[in-house]
Amino acid sequence: MNSENRTSHVQFTFTADKKQSPIRIDRFIKDRIENASRTKIQQAIEQGKVLVNNLAVKANYKVRPQDEIEVISFEEPRIYEVVPQQMNLDIFYEDDEVLLINKPAGMTVHPGVGNYDRTLSNGLAHYLGDDIHQSDRHPFLVHRIDKNTSGLLLVAKDEVSTRILGKQFQDHSIVRKYYALVWGSPAEKEGTIATNITRSNQNRKVFTTTMDPEVGKHAITHYKVIEDFTYVSLVECQLETGRTHQIRVHMKHIGHPLFSDSTYGGDKIRKGVVFSKYKQFVENCFSKLPRQALHAKTLGFVHPKTNETMFFESELPDDMAQVIQKWRDVSGTYDFNKT
Repeated sequence: MNSENRTSHVQFTFTADKKQSPIRIDRFIKDRIENASRTKIQQAIEQGKVLVNNLAVKANYKVRPQDEIEVISFEEPRIYEVVPQQMNLDIFYEDDEVLLINKPAGMTVHPGVGNYDRTLSNGLAHYLGDDIHQSDRHPFLVHRIDKNTSGLLLVAKDEVSTRILGKQFQDHSIVRKYYALVWGSPAEKEGTIATNITRSNQNRKVFTTTMDPEVGKHAITHYKVIEDFTYVSLVECQLETGRTHQIRVHMKHIGHPLFSDSTYGGDKIRKGVVFSKYKQFVENCFSKLPRQALHAKTLGFVHPKTNETMFFESELPDDMAQVIQKWRDVSGTYDFNKT
């Protein structure tokens, strides 16, 4: 395969961290590609579809710091296809330049491995119809929120608006506030969390904090406790930066992981005595909210054409609102530490 064809069919690219520990190439890739099986990865390696620093490697190759890894596909990858699909999108605001979506939990933003369709991008392609077939009129997702996070997501309708809004994100002038239900009660009711965030060496789908300035990306989260329910707290988090899983990682970093967050340990009892009545109450909350308790509540920006300062605030979705109310009802009226 010549270099021109190879480049056009590169499906995944990864760069190992500066402090990457030795790890087999198949395990390295499996930790980074959702739903990829070890067998398929090993077959790709045998077929010469995995390159490290532009050279094909064997399955026993161990990844070194700053290795450049490419996974090749001999077919056009489906991951880049965005097929228009009719979906019930919650349009929060719309004009000729921007679109604001109130995304439900469970909706993926972009097509990817294991999520080829029914994503927000598919729904936007259908909703905007003929607009996206014009050279300068198609939806640009200016930022992202996690699949199982609900809330406001900003979409630009043209390249000029994308550049202007993108600069606002880069300059940290966009106002982004989230409501999170976290385990426990932060000792400081207001504070700022500033660390670098990087992928975990144990599980590359998970992120972690580091104080090493040469590793990861700098991240800043400002938080404020809105309500303290003793066992859990409702916290407002304002992003200064926008790193992957930032709020989830930062709240775990200070010892208060998000309620029902299975990735970062919030799907287990983290505060309170474990006995039948309390355990039953918590598990009932988990069943009503089977995802991280995080909602992108507030979004503020300067309109890319009118220069008007715009500010939007969304209501909590039913799953979060119901669980918060359950904790509110028992807070101060029931002591779970009494048997």
